[in-house]
Amino acid sequence: MAFTAFSTAPATTDAPRRRSRVALILLLPGILYLLLFFLVPLVSLVLTSLQAPAEFGDIGQYQSAFRWENYTAVVGQYGTQIVRSFVYALLATVFALLFSYPLAYFIGVTARPWPLLQKLMLVLVIAPFFISFLLRTLAWKQLLSDESPIVTGLKALSLLAPDAYVTGTPFAVVFGLTYNFIPFMTLPLYAALERLDLRYLEAGSDLYASPFTTFRTVTVPLSMPGIVAGVLLTFIPAAGDYVNASREFLGGTGTAMMGNVIESNFLVSLNYPAAASLSIILMAVILVLVTVYVKRSGTEDLL
Repeated sequence: MAFTAFSTAPATTDAPRRRSRVALILLLPGILYLLLFFLVPLVSLVLTSLQAPAEFGDIGQYQSAFRWENYTAVVGQYGTQIVRSFVYALLATVFALLFSYPLAYFIGVTARPWPLLQKLMLVLVIAPFFISFLLRTLAWKQLLSDESPIVTGLKALSLLAPDAYVTGTPFAVVFGLTYNFIPFMTLPLYAALERLDLRYLEAGSDLYASPFTTFRTVTVPLSMPGIVAGVLLTFIPAAGDYVNASREFLGGTGTAMMGNVIESNFLVSLNYPAAASLSIILMAVILVLVTVYVKRSGTEDLL
């Protein structure tokens, strides 16, 4: 008996090591993918942001350097666009949350007795994903153009001045951002509210709490993971968006965001260090804002 126990001990201790090696082998493709398509481009972007113009080169030719002044230069030159990007993204996120929460609550809580209705409404929420992002934004450009029935109708009702226009304004850009990213807000909220235990709501009612008090103290805290996930999925891409604010879509000369400036520097001005510097600043600011937001909302485990 003692000899048998002694002989099986090494096999028992080797089992966790074999499992760890198998796990490492299984993770290896994902690790290589992240290294190749995330870490390598990120390092290249950082090195590009520090480049200086070639001494005897043409426009668009740069040489390796450690020119930290590129960051201060782009902040001074494009400070307005940087602030505008985060203001537009914040407004779009707030509006998306206000529109999506009642919708997600209806689908996830109110419509529970009717599974077929739930599935139908989920399909309607997901349906915009079956159409190109560009086509959807271009369609709204046509709907909000000066000759569209919507704008002409508002002018006929004297809700808009005769010489007023919608496209090319901050309203159109924020509207486009909100519309395009509403599904990203609705789906996480639905996932959180669909798991909500309705007995908590009944308990709040039994304790003579008003519907608003129950919503504020029970429903919102229990759905906080969905709110945090929806806000992150909406704010992060909205801050870097360049389609809605583009002059070819819903924006104008006074609505350019960081994405538009980065695109212009990369493809038009050929100022690669400036574009790379703006990209690094965009990622850094988003990372800081997201970290502060998650910690303040008490959901650090989502990081």
